[in-house]
Amino acid sequence: MFKQASLRVFARPHQLQGLSRSCLRRSYGLSRYLTTSRSIATFPSRLSASATAAAPKTSYPEEPQDLTDQLAVDDLPIISPDGSQVAVGWDTQTWSRFHNIWLRDHCRCPKCFHPVTKQRLFNTFDIPKDLTPLRVDATAVGLEVTWPSKEPHVSQYPWPWLKYNSYDPPLKKETPPLEKILWGSKIQQSPPTVAYEEVMAPDNRGLYKWLTNTYKFGFSFVSGVPATPEATEELALRIGFIRETQYGKFWDFTSNLAKGDTAYTNLALAAHTDNTYFTDPCGLQLFHLLSHTDGTGGESLLVDGFYAASIMKELHPDAYALLSRVPVPAHAAGEPSALYTPYPQTGYPVLRHDPASGELIQVRWNNDDRSVMNHLAPDEVEKWYDAIRLWNQCLTSPDSEYWVQLRPGTAVRTSLPSSPSPPLLPPSFPPLTHPISPVLDNHRVLHGRSSFTGKRRMCGAYIGVDEYRSKLAVLSEQFEPDAIVRATNDIPEVNVNGRNIWNSAL
Repeated sequence: MFKQASLRVFARPHQLQGLSRSCLRRSYGLSRYLTTSRSIATFPSRLSASATAAAPKTSYPEEPQDLTDQLAVDDLPIISPDGSQVAVGWDTQTWSRFHNIWLRDHCRCPKCFHPVTKQRLFNTFDIPKDLTPLRVDATAVGLEVTWPSKEPHVSQYPWPWLKYNSYDPPLKKETPPLEKILWGSKIQQSPPTVAYEEVMAPDNRGLYKWLTNTYKFGFSFVSGVPATPEATEELALRIGFIRETQYGKFWDFTSNLAKGDTAYTNLALAAHTDNTYFTDPCGLQLFHLLSHTDGTGGESLLVDGFYAASIMKELHPDAYALLSRVPVPAHAAGEPSALYTPYPQTGYPVLRHDPASGELIQVRWNNDDRSVMNHLAPDEVEKWYDAIRLWNQCLTSPDSEYWVQLRPGTAVRTSLPSSPSPPLLPPSFPPLTHPISPVLDNHRVLHGRSSFTGKRRMCGAYIGVDEYRSKLAVLSEQFEPDAIVRATNDIPEVNVNGRNIWNSAL
């Protein structure tokens, strides 16, 4: 089994600092009910029974607060109505404020939130702008608010859910069960791998292991896959629907240019992501070498785009910022019946970030499919070419490149070329003992190959990013539920139709 702790040495610590903090979070505890017995000086009183009047306005710090303190289970948070908001004090230094309209909108009683479909039933636009609760109580389960209506309406909000969703101020959350791990060429010593029999087992544990590997590292091998298109397609369908493109649904091809793409040749391919010409590139790519006869070469290349980006951000921050801002157009025009460009046609930046957190969430790069760069400002033309030159250096550094020789049926060989150029003939390394099929996160890991001779037969498929994330989320609920689900599972009428209504994804 691939050990997470050993992988942390594959990227140098000073290089890891360049990536968004969410990829390398520290762990913050989240107790069952997130409560404390300590009083808070900035709050007027402890409302252990109820609060019926607005407290005077108080001043709160603006910066997000650290949740490193472990909180006791026995006592309740301090609550205080504060005009249009309810303030919740978790301890002497940690607090949150929630607007009345926000609380009413997020009621999850069966009248307001359908317990089966997990859809909102309450009409948000019926909430008065000047809504004020009749009563606010701190209970063992959570915050209980009584709202004015013809028949007084009572809403409950579990403490862990409130703390997780605090927005005034945002509070640091516990480390999720899964975290991204950056890697370089040394990952060849122990690449993430799962046995085919595990993945196909009906208990789904092997499937979860495969997908968690893919989430953490951006790729995972499956060993022992029968060298047939049928077995490979079954493997892909374990994740979700296969995404059909101009290349078909499930591909089975050789280097005969049956499709107008250099993948259908024997030419070397530099590290790239697929579908840069789509508005929505595929999420996963699975491929399997079925046979290679009468020839040599064809090593597969994998590069962790997040690792390369972390180096780029640390060493060349201005170039990193440029690649995060300037859109790159692309096209797929080799088929007379198809002409694909993204919308808008100017394309998307090489590096895409979450607009809320700033986390790097996608690498989108294929220099071969790039269209005309006619939208650059005159003073940015040379800067942009300098930036992609630096980006290419990060991608092609021997420290970044992981080369693996896929061999059907009998062995896999790994190699680390001393030159960034793909070798025509792979050097000899002690073989592993299983045929292997890789799956790649196309939003993170770039892939390529060296040139080859002879006839190679490949098969594979694309899977949408949403299908992949959905399957992983469902399996995470089953095998590693998040802290909110664990803390609220015992509350009556919370688990309906197999899903907790307070799940952090809802």
